[in-house]
Amino acid sequence: MTDTPWWRGAVIYQIYPRSFLDTNGDGVGDLPGIIERLDYVAGLGVDAIWIAPFFRSPMADFGYDIADPCDVDPLFGTLADFDRLLAAAHARGLKVMIDQVLSHTSDEHAWFRESKQGRDNPRADWYVWADANEDGTPPNNWLSIFGGSAWQWEPRRGQYYLHNFLASQPDLDFHNPAVRAAVLDNLRFWLDRGVDGFRLDSINFCFHDAQLRDNPAKPKAMRTGRGFSADNPYAFQYHFHNNTQPENLAFLQDLRALMDRYPSIATLGEISSEDSLATMAEYTSGQRLHMGYSFELLTRDFSAAYIRDTVRALEAKMTEGWPCWAISNHDVERVLSRWGNGHASAAMANQLTAMVCSLRGSVCVYQGEELGLTEAELPYEALRDPYGITFWPEFKGRDGCRTPMPWEDGEHAGFSDATPWLPVPPEHGVLNVARQQVDPGSALSGYRRFMHWRRGQPALRHGDIRFLDTPEPVLAFVRELDGERVLAVFNLSAAAVECALPLAGALRPLQGHGLVSGTLDGGRLHLPANGSLFARMA
Repeated sequence: MTDTPWWRGAVIYQIYPRSFLDTNGDGVGDLPGIIERLDYVAGLGVDAIWIAPFFRSPMADFGYDIADPCDVDPLFGTLADFDRLLAAAHARGLKVMIDQVLSHTSDEHAWFRESKQGRDNPRADWYVWADANEDGTPPNNWLSIFGGSAWQWEPRRGQYYLHNFLASQPDLDFHNPAVRAAVLDNLRFWLDRGVDGFRLDSINFCFHDAQLRDNPAKPKAMRTGRGFSADNPYAFQYHFHNNTQPENLAFLQDLRALMDRYPSIATLGEISSEDSLATMAEYTSGQRLHMGYSFELLTRDFSAAYIRDTVRALEAKMTEGWPCWAISNHDVERVLSRWGNGHASAAMANQLTAMVCSLRGSVCVYQGEELGLTEAELPYEALRDPYGITFWPEFKGRDGCRTPMPWEDGEHAGFSDATPWLPVPPEHGVLNVARQQVDPGSALSGYRRFMHWRRGQPALRHGDIRFLDTPEPVLAFVRELDGERVLAVFNLSAAAVECALPLAGALRPLQGHGLVSGTLDGGRLHLPANGSLFARMA
């Protein structure tokens, strides 16, 4: 496997810098804080880190509204701090991927400040502008993910501009070749500094329908959405025209051509479309993105059948590309609350990590998963997320998964000497790193054991996958590489189960993974609550 790119089968640890570690006492995490904890991250047994946005920004959407994509916001440090971080990570064998937001900017970006002044300046056509209808209403029915119309009136131009997200996040017009060239120049800036790859935010939102056609209505029964609540009007439409346009494919090829000029670069696209699995397959075929991930395993749907059917569907469509999976991130409720049904435990945390890390593909794991953190329940007055503030209480936003990492006992759990930007909930404080590091039965200890064990299992990192038809709540599949076959079985429930395995031949259980283990008795499998079995097949 010496010729296998580093990112294939890699475990990528997502760091949300605002909430990782504060070193300057302002209550917000920073780049020096990441540097200070790199030994901890490397010790987890992961392959890479993905750092959420740390660029200059007014922070209306906490860094996903970028005012200068080629500089570090003073809140997080300096470019010199980033260079130190990059060198320190590489010295520990960690690759570094950074977030890039290509489809839109902050309304404080110099490009938009110029563009909004009138219709005859050099950047007048760098954003998506459109005239009002005769009655003054927006040019079509497109909606913002954050609620309401996706169009904002700009009196200086006497036109509307498009924003698929917040009104302070205007969309760039990728139909303009100058925009595409400028965006690629921004990526080149970070490639020249030595980054190992990019996580590309909302990559299917770069292009819009040039004819500005209305989106069709979606029947009420179909308003299930991906990454947003069903009571959000955004779920009332099929989003056929405001994203995922065919012109994006040529841009992705141009982007890949730039990546290929640098050694060992990886691109990971975040994809949320009407058929995200099909878009993942399309965007990772040929010379486009290296990997793609979607919200399919970031929903409340949790059953063996759902996971099996989702991965099978992607495998059938993705004949060339490489998937990446995630069950938690900075945009969704933490997985132990979302899938735990009130039964969250260290055993469940370790099992869910093992399950997603045993699927074919690479994996993004989110800070705090290794500690078994649940979603923080915050009062309305503590909210910072504009999404949650708008939709409270039906949807509480994303703050509950973004609370600070608990590092040790004491006030603010060692995250900061000051009051943190979000509170540390008491139930997280008792799960801090310092306590778990000395407890062999903790979620953190189990996480480390599994990750280091997985590194020695090439079939789990690189092999093909074949699912077995097992009854609920048992998920079972075989990973195969160069004649080596490894069976992985998971009891996705808090009660013991027993079932027959639809397999012929001898099985040799594998040890050392550190999970609650099942046993084989003849042809029958016994799995305790949240139990797992890995076995080598003859």
